[in-house]
Amino acid sequence: MAQRVVLAVDEGTTNSKAVVVNRDGAILASASTPVASHHPQSGWVEQNADQIWTSTVDAIENCISKAGAVEIVAIGISNQRESILLWDRKTGLALGPVITWQCRRTALACEKLKAEGREVDIIARTGLPIDPLFPATKIGWLLKNHGKDSAAEDICIGTVDAWLIWNFSGGLIHATDRSNAARTQLFNLSGLQWDSHLCGLFGVSESMLPDVRDSSGSFGTTKNVSGLADGIPIAAAIGDSHAALFGHGAFIPGDGKITFGTGSSIMATVPEFVAPPPGVTTTIAWSLEGVPTYAFEGNILVSASILPWTADLLGLSDVDALLEMARSVETSLDVQLVPAHVGLGSPHWNSAARGLISGLSFGAGQPHIARAACESIALQVHDVFEIIEPSFETGIGRLYVDGGPSGNSFLMSMVADYLDHPVITRQATEASALGAAYLAGLAVGFWPDLDALLALKDETVCIEPSMDEETRSRRLLAWKEALARSTLGT
Repeated sequence: MAQRVVLAVDEGTTNSKAVVVNRDGAILASASTPVASHHPQSGWVEQNADQIWTSTVDAIENCISKAGAVEIVAIGISNQRESILLWDRKTGLALGPVITWQCRRTALACEKLKAEGREVDIIARTGLPIDPLFPATKIGWLLKNHGKDSAAEDICIGTVDAWLIWNFSGGLIHATDRSNAARTQLFNLSGLQWDSHLCGLFGVSESMLPDVRDSSGSFGTTKNVSGLADGIPIAAAIGDSHAALFGHGAFIPGDGKITFGTGSSIMATVPEFVAPPPGVTTTIAWSLEGVPTYAFEGNILVSASILPWTADLLGLSDVDALLEMARSVETSLDVQLVPAHVGLGSPHWNSAARGLISGLSFGAGQPHIARAACESIALQVHDVFEIIEPSFETGIGRLYVDGGPSGNSFLMSMVADYLDHPVITRQATEASALGAAYLAGLAVGFWPDLDALLALKDETVCIEPSMDEETRSRRLLAWKEALARSTLGT
């Protein structure tokens, strides 16, 4: 007899992943397919919409073939956030590229909006500062360069989840969830609807935008998808960082998580919508039965992706070789590597900053640069953490880590040390996929409630900080000096 399961799709920046989860919350099988990024100009990052879809289908087919005899009761989607595209409502063909969250092509448009004094109002409405990370200015660019020959009623605008839902449903459903809508800079977080004032400001017709729904619920059913039967409920959609927070069971205000990937997201739940502290954002973590859960978040643009770049710079074979080299020394000898290769995200929000290596001496060598690259991941997290933590009377509570690097104790010990706060690792690092699966399962009754999900949690390990305060303070000061150098002239 086929085992009943939930299929989760985690469409990320570098790959599309499919995961099959059973009723016990165990991952029975997983598969991934790479997704290429293109850099047509300095600071520009884009992807191909068709490749995102075909890679998703390929990952699903491979995953199901590994899982054996299963009955898929629901599909949940988690997705790279802030990446945006247009497509033709009649043909389903993409209009131009997917402009990814890393892309800085609208930096000048953002600076113009800031100069006009728009930022305070935009933050009050959306919880988001003006920055090229967010899709609103990117949508304007796409409409100008790829949508000018189409009538407004024929254009669909969507984040990657909406594009996947459209294709899963055979072009019948144009929808997103509140967590993804909240990242567009067009969604009013207190009114829980598209903001007509902001749509006007950014030149977007509301008719182009997707229907906004709960993160767990109905997004149609599958139709004409290779490898899948027709009629499977598409039962969840949520941004990948939000999905990870949900997957960890961080349901108590003050609980948080750090997701490590190409970039990083530091997020902690808050009881209600409030304007964020300077340098971070307020967002909708997820929405259940019409009720949103809010969170503070800081977004780091270049995180684990600095590791393969540095390995290549040093002529090493791969990231494992880089990590081995970094572990061979106890400190970086004050060498600092600031990975501002596409600017700095939270809490600095400086799109003109650029990467640098500083603090070199004749005593420093390749191992110290390697260690500085590793430490830059933790140091950037610290910068966000010190903004968010004072917002909670008792500080941040349980702090989970996920994503590929979270399985590396060397890197996670650095995070605990620089935060001076324990971090909790899980045996299953696929928190985003699990979060999407849990939300989809809730929608169809596969799991009855949140308590049932909390009972599924797997083995965890708590990593305690061990760095003394004097060392931490000295290294943080050197890091801040390097950050200042990376922004000189901006």
